Amino acid sequence: MNSPAPTTVRGLLAQAETLASQRDWEGAIAACEVARSLSPDSTEVLLQLSYLHSLRGDYRDADAFAVAAAETGITDPEQVKELLPRLRTFNRIDAMMACIERLKPMSRMPIPLLISVGAQLSYANLPDRAIAFLDEARHADPEYPPTLLARAQVLTYLGRFTEAEEDVTRALRRAPEIAQGYWLQAWVRKQTPDRHHVDAIRRELHRPGRKAEDIALLAFALHKELDDLERHEEAWDALTLACRAKRSRVAYDTAVTQDLFAALKSWAPASNAMAPSDGSDAMPIFIVGMHRSGTTLLEQLLDGHPQVRGLGELYDFTSAMRHATDHHCRGVIDRTLVERAAQADLAAAGQRYLDGTRWRRGEHRVFTDKLPSNFLNVGFIAQALPQAKILHMVRDPVETCFSNLRELFSEANAYSYDPIELAEYHHQYRSLMAHWHARFPGRILDVDYAQLTREPDVQMRRVAEFCGLPFDAAMLKMQSRRGVVTASAVQVRDRIQVRERPKWAPYERWLQPMIQRLRD
Repeated sequence: MNSPAPTTVRGLLAQAETLASQRDWEGAIAACEVARSLSPDSTEVLLQLSYLHSLRGDYRDADAFAVAAAETGITDPEQVKELLPRLRTFNRIDAMMACIERLKPMSRMPIPLLISVGAQLSYANLPDRAIAFLDEARHADPEYPPTLLARAQVLTYLGRFTEAEEDVTRALRRAPEIAQGYWLQAWVRKQTPDRHHVDAIRRELHRPGRKAEDIALLAFALHKELDDLERHEEAWDALTLACRAKRSRVAYDTAVTQDLFAALKSWAPASNAMAPSDGSDAMPIFIVGMHRSGTTLLEQLLDGHPQVRGLGELYDFTSAMRHATDHHCRGVIDRTLVERAAQADLAAAGQRYLDGTRWRRGEHRVFTDKLPSNFLNVGFIAQALPQAKILHMVRDPVETCFSNLRELFSEANAYSYDPIELAEYHHQYRSLMAHWHARFPGRILDVDYAQLTREPDVQMRRVAEFCGLPFDAAMLKMQSRRGVVTASAVQVRDRIQVRERPKWAPYERWLQPMIQRLRD
């Protein structure tokens, strides 16, 4: 005898969850739609529909349900904590900000919600707004470790390194088991022989019950501190441990990457005519390349120009392409998105991008978007935004790959924790960029990192000319005070650094397999 169908919203949501666990997206969505008919303004139901449509790959419906959930006026802290990352997923920063405003005053917000708001604003590249919520959380409980660590991370983005170190120290004094604290502590400054945390990190690595995520954080921290101390053999062992732990927690398939890059090379729009300009004089400057290739440095220099607004790493074009293709995928793009892009309205994608960035750029006509992985989107950008300038940062392959290898990314760049997989990815990247140059001659300017650091005046004149801007010496002063939400947050606050000896040189003997693969 079949069980009767549930008749309550709670029962229908439970049924949907069961069906979703079986990957029956159609059945799960149908159950949630019945629940919505019973409770049309239920934030919980609308959020579930957003999640389910994402899982099925339906970007537009998932987006619409997330916006609808925000429009219910929800203020319940737990539901808001779930809603904010949903809105950020779809780059609905305006709706996210409106939702946050409804929660004020900050003094009435519980500490976990303040931390969550701070995190989402930081992820949205708004560290100057995030810090206010984390300051309030710290005021409410000055010794709460999660607050102190979250605040330290944002302070690092804002260039307030001394305060960041103080917060981390206080957090670890109260909760020495938190692995993230040692990772933040290692990177916030250069360690010295009389002031470092090597012994403490090693003790924590031997704490029973450590998960792979904690081992990765601790081992990357240990590598950084030992590298600062020039104890290179020990530093290499720590880096090997760190990469092994992180690689065990990420899914990466070289064959899938090769397939994606092949699809990009064969992609062509239904019409080869570029999208017409809508008459707007807005001019985006996309700065692309491998991560750790110097994209942040180039943006900092450009941001010094009085006519240019540096906006950091944006996901607006990624969001516009997902909307244009009605496809929700993991990562920047996947093969399905590339295939659908052949029939997509790229003019609409370009307009959506310009509309979505308007509130960030304010009165500035020219602005930068320095998401490195937009090198995957170059073909779409060239078609959707004919006025866009594309700057490609080029750096020595070994320097680039070693810098990636020693960086702990969040969920991105799964290829970067194995030296051979990293070298293979770099090969694919270089081949794709060569394809884009041939496909769109004159649309891309290569900017060499070594030349930029050695002769910034000459290179920034090239960049300004390519972008149609008058050269301005202010670009060379490194005086930008904006937040930098990237792995380069510490380095780019200093003067332009010229290394006579590459960072990877002390590790050359251990890097030989990667170096050889890069040279093949």
